[in-house]
Amino acid sequence: MAAGEEQALGGGRCPSPQEAALDVSWVQGFSKKNLGFINNQTVCYPCGNYILFLDIKTKKTTALQCPTGQVGAFAVNANSKVLAFSDRKLNPLIYVYSFPELNKLTELKGNVQLDYTVLAFSFTGPYLAGYSSIPEFVLSVWNWQDSILLCSESQPGIPVTSLSFNPMNWQQLCSANESSVTVWHIERNYDEHYLKQNPVKLPHGHGSPNLQEDLFFPDSGNEDPYHGPIMPVSAIAGLVGDEAETFMPRNDIKPLVHPTAHCWTANSDIYMGCKEGHILKIDAETLSACVLQQKPLPEHMRKVSDVVAYVRREVWKRKGGKPRDLQRTVVFAMAFCNEGLYTAGNEGILFFYHIRGLQYEMKICTDIVEPISSLLFSPDYTILLLVTDQGTIYTYKPARRGEAVKLLDASSNYFLAADFLPPENKYCVSVTISGEVQVWLLEDGTSLSKTNLNIEATAMACCPSSNSVAVGTKSGQIYFIDVTDVEAPRVVHVFFLSTFPVLSLHYDQSGQFLITRATEEHIFILDARPSKLFQVLGYIVLADEVLGLSVVSDLENNLVEVMVLLNVAEVQRARLEIFCLPSALTEDNEKFVNEQGMLNASAIKKEQYDLDYPLSSAVRLKDNTVYGYCTCARFICKYNLSEQEILAQKHCHSYQGGGIRSAVFSLDGKFILVNGETDGALVCLKWKKIKETEAKEAAFHWQSLLTVLNKSISNENAVLKCMAEWHFDPESTLESLSEKESKEAPAQSSNVEVTEDENFTGLPSDSTSEMTWLGQKIKKVMREETERFSDQKKELQMGIKKLRKTIQKMLHENEQVPDIEKLEQQEFNLDTEEQKKVQAEAEQEVARVREKIEMETLANCYLQNVIRHECWDSMSVKGRTVKCFHIACEVQNYPLKELNEEELATLEKVLQLRKIEAADLKVQKRSLETVAETEEDENAEEVMAGASTSCCLDGSLSSQYGGDTSVLYHQLDLHSREQKVNQIVLLKDIIYKVKTAFNKEFDIVARQKEQEIARVKERNLRIQEILAQLDLQVEVWEPGLTDDEMPEQVLTVQDSEIKAEKYLTPQERERAEILAKLEMERRLIALDNERLRALNDMMGGVLEVPKEDILKIDIPPPPFISKPEHEWSDQEVIIFREYEEKVKELNEEKEKRRRALKNEWKKLEASIQETTHNFDETVCKLFERKVTLEMVIYQEELKIVNLIYSLLLDEELDTREAGLRHFFMKKQKENVNVTGIIQNTKEKIEFHSDAYENAIAEDKNLESDFSKDFADVPEDLLDELLQLYKCRPRTPVRKMLPYTANPYGNCSASTEDYKDILTCLMKAMDELDNPKHMPDGLDPSIWEQFCQARRSKMESEQLVKWKALNLAEMQAFLQRRMDDDQKIKSDIEYVSQELIWLQEKKMKFHLDLTFQFLLKQGQVELEITEIPDYTNAILINRSVVEELNSSIMAQGEKKIASMVERKDFSRGIFLLEWEHKKMRMQIEDLKQRAQDIAVLPISKDRQLFLTMLNYDSRIAHRISVMKQTLDVMDKLHKKNMKNCQKRIRELEKCIALKEQANYELSLQLKEMLVSVSERRHISRAADIQRVSERNAKQRYQEILKQKNLRDLLREQEEEFGILQAEAERLRSKTFPIL
Repeated sequence: MAAGEEQALGGGRCPSPQEAALDVSWVQGFSKKNLGFINNQTVCYPCGNYILFLDIKTKKTTALQCPTGQVGAFAVNANSKVLAFSDRKLNPLIYVYSFPELNKLTELKGNVQLDYTVLAFSFTGPYLAGYSSIPEFVLSVWNWQDSILLCSESQPGIPVTSLSFNPMNWQQLCSANESSVTVWHIERNYDEHYLKQNPVKLPHGHGSPNLQEDLFFPDSGNEDPYHGPIMPVSAIAGLVGDEAETFMPRNDIKPLVHPTAHCWTANSDIYMGCKEGHILKIDAETLSACVLQQKPLPEHMRKVSDVVAYVRREVWKRKGGKPRDLQRTVVFAMAFCNEGLYTAGNEGILFFYHIRGLQYEMKICTDIVEPISSLLFSPDYTILLLVTDQGTIYTYKPARRGEAVKLLDASSNYFLAADFLPPENKYCVSVTISGEVQVWLLEDGTSLSKTNLNIEATAMACCPSSNSVAVGTKSGQIYFIDVTDVEAPRVVHVFFLSTFPVLSLHYDQSGQFLITRATEEHIFILDARPSKLFQVLGYIVLADEVLGLSVVSDLENNLVEVMVLLNVAEVQRARLEIFCLPSALTEDNEKFVNEQGMLNASAIKKEQYDLDYPLSSAVRLKDNTVYGYCTCARFICKYNLSEQEILAQKHCHSYQGGGIRSAVFSLDGKFILVNGETDGALVCLKWKKIKETEAKEAAFHWQSLLTVLNKSISNENAVLKCMAEWHFDPESTLESLSEKESKEAPAQSSNVEVTEDENFTGLPSDSTSEMTWLGQKIKKVMREETERFSDQKKELQMGIKKLRKTIQKMLHENEQVPDIEKLEQQEFNLDTEEQKKVQAEAEQEVARVREKIEMETLANCYLQNVIRHECWDSMSVKGRTVKCFHIACEVQNYPLKELNEEELATLEKVLQLRKIEAADLKVQKRSLETVAETEEDENAEEVMAGASTSCCLDGSLSSQYGGDTSVLYHQLDLHSREQKVNQIVLLKDIIYKVKTAFNKEFDIVARQKEQEIARVKERNLRIQEILAQLDLQVEVWEPGLTDDEMPEQVLTVQDSEIKAEKYLTPQERERAEILAKLEMERRLIALDNERLRALNDMMGGVLEVPKEDILKIDIPPPPFISKPEHEWSDQEVIIFREYEEKVKELNEEKEKRRRALKNEWKKLEASIQETTHNFDETVCKLFERKVTLEMVIYQEELKIVNLIYSLLLDEELDTREAGLRHFFMKKQKENVNVTGIIQNTKEKIEFHSDAYENAIAEDKNLESDFSKDFADVPEDLLDELLQLYKCRPRTPVRKMLPYTANPYGNCSASTEDYKDILTCLMKAMDELDNPKHMPDGLDPSIWEQFCQARRSKMESEQLVKWKALNLAEMQAFLQRRMDDDQKIKSDIEYVSQELIWLQEKKMKFHLDLTFQFLLKQGQVELEITEIPDYTNAILINRSVVEELNSSIMAQGEKKIASMVERKDFSRGIFLLEWEHKKMRMQIEDLKQRAQDIAVLPISKDRQLFLTMLNYDSRIAHRISVMKQTLDVMDKLHKKNMKNCQKRIRELEKCIALKEQANYELSLQLKEMLVSVSERRHISRAADIQRVSERNAKQRYQEILKQKNLRDLLREQEEEFGILQAEAERLRSKTFPIL
């Protein structure tokens, strides 16, 4: 087989159109998409690749196939009798078809890439709207008659689930989804259309109105006097752009209602249903949404309502359902009519709402007990369709107020499979995934019957040998259904095969076997005949995954060959296994199966073939030909066949719907049933054209097969009819199964198996009716084995009991023997293999636990390293504590991290910048310094005094605690952002230095404590020695360092802290033993020392007795002390006296020694107390200093916080300004667009006004020319013709029945209906043009001429009306755009004011600095009780006032000095007068002499030569003066020339600009003259004189205002020039030197 021929699919021969062709016979199915009435009797809805048309009266269905695949969005227009749908390919198209012709009218193409979600027709006019899905989310509106895309607008990121036109006004649409509602306005400007989006502000979830304020433009008057202006949340969040306008904090977001369904009213309002149970009323113009409230019932009606509600609850409780709350229903479907509003939801009840204002009265119309998904009125509003989620359609007639009648009982679930019923092939059967079995008439697809199994189905097949249907389920059951009566199918048998889901069912052609494929590679063989009760013949378990089955019957040899396609995962190839099922298998089953029911391999002749490709499916024919489909290479492999041919093809399903799930041929080959994967369509195909030879072959095969099946079909059907109906309650059975499984779970816990789908399957229970067939077989085998080997089992049990007793006796004897003779416990174990197995499992568990502990230890070590690195190693100064010895006081240092390179570089950069700024400031002061050095010396003391108060102005005391505040900016100089950032860096550096200085003091105190502890320990050693000598048991106070004082101790784990025994590896244990031996040898060597041993033996280990041992010395008594005194000798008496003297002396020495030791003890304790108390005082002082340092640090941190807040507020101000500017630019762009539209619209209005006037003139000319054209007609006939000329037919009205409940009958027509109205009028004129209306005596030719003239007149009148309507629409559009323009300008003005206000606040914020003072604490006494208001006060530096005071004092001193000088000067005046008189007399004498000299004949030059002492120098001086004068005059002349030339150039430029301006003004004047003439013309035509007068008056007032402003500006310029000249004069007078 592997060497067979393989051929790709593309290599086959395609059929020619003349050979064979398939046609769609009928299509059945139902989708959950929208339905629509195409006329009063026909409903259409999409299903897969088709649009199905259902006739309500005949219930017949016709289909329209989508030319490019699956149907997407769908819409119907009953007025125009057209339908539209989209396909689901890339760049989808919208197809518009007419009904009932089903002709394609047009194809609409938009800018959509993937799919359309909804479509909607307008109630009037040829308009179609569509909304696309991702990525565009665009709403498009077409004129479908002309195939023109009118307009489109994108709504990014917002999907739409429902879309509808306003039936009363086609220029309004409503789109909704689960969270938002949008009303769209289509604005028309002749041939241009614009979509305007208006989102609706929905109420909150509990029904309260949504009164949320505008967060982008809050109240600007809110301002904190301390923290500055309050910014909007968008500026605080740092958002700029479109997000800033719509941003809302999460805490402010409240849940809104969730729309579910909507409909339009006759007043152009919208009723909206919500998931929260509310019904909203939305005004499409104002976009206000109100919640409708139920009108309170009267008292008697309320009681009746309560009784009805109680009865309903009781009825539902008896039915087993949950009680429904009818007061809070969720609306999922709505329909509006003249009488009111119909709603429905998941309750399955149709409600009627009678609404008045904002209140309603609710009535229950009908209850169908199924969730209703949509409501739909027929075009004449006589029938209301109720569509359910299950696929059932009911009809309800509101006029009759009766019950709902079922129209269609389809299934909304996907079809699982379909098959034909033999032998006539008149019927077919289908099954859905939910278990609904339906019988169809094959001729036209009529549904004959339906039954629901209420269980998930997985496979279905029809038996060829009987009218039975087998349905496999997911739970492993097979249902056998009797369909001998096609109108009443019934379940006759249910077989619980196994717990594995049934994947496929296959009958052989003869109907003998039912081959069932289940999971876990099980294949079961069943007897397909009802006479054998569908018994199981056996099963096969295959080694690999089963991909498919193919069954071929060999009727000649009475064999059934089964081919199984397997997937061999190891080699990535496929494998075929073929086995034969002989007919003897049904007669003598025990020969072919073993005890467990498995078929023997030898009996079924099992064969195996390995293939070269990994096939996904395969089928076998009778001539040993196998076809296989390869998924990886996309071709069909064929084995043992030379030719492959495509007979016919039909595109009945598409890949968007998942493709084809199953396909089946009828036995006669005339029909094909195909169902899709997920499109919900069942398609019946029939041969439209086929070869005659192939048809004959199919008929011959069918006849030969029919002769074989006829006898078995009749016999088996007879048995099938006699079988009783199977009553099966799946819920109760499942409950009983679950209860029994839960009870038997402990007993069967050891025998539980796990399947692939994670279902636990235990061994079968005792109840065979609830057990699977496999379970019964296994239980039967176990029972037979138990009965067969019962004697051997008993013998084995007795032998085990004896062996147990023997081992127990041996164990008891082992306990009695000595330890050396005892055996270990494991030697009594007889099963060593089990023991090794248990030990191995224990070791594996130990290894697993050890690995787990090691991983946890590793994780903890990693966490320890991270914490240590972050909190310990990275600290240059570790956190420590110093505690007092006797007081509960402790001081902690400041843990500090080392400054990284970036921080050091930033600090160095800031310090360098401050040095540069200080040097620059010093240079500036030197250049501006005008005060004498003497004054500086006098003010030196004041400067020193002011330095002492600088701490108050600095706002902290850090300069007194190690911080250098000289590098800081002054608090009044922090205006720019860079200065504030640099100040923060410097403040952090000061805090760091203050902490560092304190840490140095802390380290000194810490080292002091260590020294004190060392001293105390030394003294305690001496005290312990004294106590030992005094033999006293007194506790000695021993100070030490805690973990807080030595934190590094925490990081080291001592061996004493570990309570558990340390685990040592064998290597570590050996190393420890070696070290212990070496230590023992070292100690033995150290003890073996002869010198030390001799010293210990003779002198106790010391060479002399110290004084401390006096207290331990005792004088031994003489040996005769035991005798009586009278027996002592004299020598002994003397010795005794000496002994007593020595004892007395020793006791005195001991007493002295004891007193000395006690005194030393007290001194040591006193010194310890003194030093420790002194140290405690040091720690207390350090604590007080730290408290002061904390205050200083908090002061600096407060500065940092204020600076950071100012930076943050500065950023918020910048963000707010950027957001306002973005909004300003956006509005400006909108203003430009609107201005362009207004200009374009004005031009169009002007053009169409002329056309309108021309049309009026032509209409008048037609009327005036009537008498001229018929001047030859007699006067009496002419008058009668004139009356007929003015006669008009009735205005055509839409075909609406007067008695219907259609609320949209008086809808406004669109301008697109002009041609239709004109056509209707021309048809109506046919009656008036009838010759019977011709006056007597009139020539027929004249009558024809008259009729033609009257028609021309009517066409002219309709043209005038149409042009007037267009013109009015354009003027309304212009007015709306002008209103929008005015609104945009007001928004721009408001934003401009906001920007000005923001800039003022920003400037004030930069100038109004936060100043930190240091004030003394205490009470302040005021002389007055009123505290002055410092709101408008200005904070200035004290030096400014002091400098002003010093300057005033200096001026006063100068004034006094000038007064003294004046007094002295007045005294000298008198002296000068006397001298003046004296000099006057001398002058007279000299003049007289001069006259005498002048009489002499001497020239003037000579006189000068004689009178001047230095005549040459005078001459030279005069020459130099004249040269200087000439130079000055030359320079002045050149300067004047340059000024004149510059003035000339400026005048020339000004002249050029004036000429250009005059030229532009002349052009504007021409345009304005044209505009004035046009406006005058428009004014005359439209009679807008009042508007023009008002505009002229307003323009005149603006011109006057501008003129007054120019005059005022000219006067102010003159005043400014005068003031400037006066200031210049005063300046030159005050400072004449400059």
